[in-house]
Amino acid sequence: MTDRPIDALDRAKGKRIMVKLKNGEEITGILKALDLHLNLWLDEAEVQKSETKVRMGTVLVRGDTIVYASPV
Repeated sequence: MTDRPIDALDRAKGKRIMVKLKNGEEITGILKALDLHLNLWLDEAEVQKSETKVRMGTVLVRGDTIVYASPV
């Protein structure tokens, strides 16, 4: 049986992932939870802004803003 993409993210809970958003931003953080809408709860989140990283802490990323998400 083939795993679904959401299964790969489910196995990445507790690990660092990278999320690319529709607005072009990339967020990295430790995946704490997700749902079937691909809403992601990240701890220790950081957003890459030009050449600096902005620490965001804990964030909830709405699934409909995500282009892709991948374990780092």
